[in-house]
Amino acid sequence: MPDFPEPGIQFRDITTLIGHGHGFASCVAHLAERTNEAGADVIAGMEARGFIFGAAVAAYMGKGFIPIRKPGKLPVQTIGVDYALEYGTDRLEIDPAAIRMGAKVIIIDDLIATGGTALASAELLRQAGAHVEHALFVIDLPDLGGANRLREDGLSVDALMDFEGD
Repeated sequence: MPDFPEPGIQFRDITTLIGHGHGFASCVAHLAERTNEAGADVIAGMEARGFIFGAAVAAYMGKGFIPIRKPGKLPVQTIGVDYALEYGTDRLEIDPAAIRMGAKVIIIDDLIATGGTALASAELLRQAGAHVEHALFVIDLPDLGGANRLREDGLSVDALMDFEGD
């Protein structure tokens, strides 16, 4: 989707994947296999499309799911972090009580571009006491460098597919 949400941004839409039952189920199964290999205790996903994939993987595996939310969406005391996006800034929040101290948490999202959202998520989870070493994505846009930023932060990064170029 060219020029969404702002001019100059090339948005990669996964709506057709989640709308295709067999394709979506296959995607979830592949993510679950890699999550199992990472030895995760619990899955975390970022609002909004990370909820779709993260919660589906958590349910598939019988594991808990931690929602990483936009500000003001949780009805409890939260911790939060501001971060830079490809097209601006934003903030993420979590309920720190939802994290068991030392739990191995894997981050799952639909796409990694610049890595800002995933880095902020890892920071929040670590502040709450989680052990975060892995991040999984359906799509990586390697030209935007996000996966490398996560690796520099000590995260193992994996994606089911890459889309090179703009």
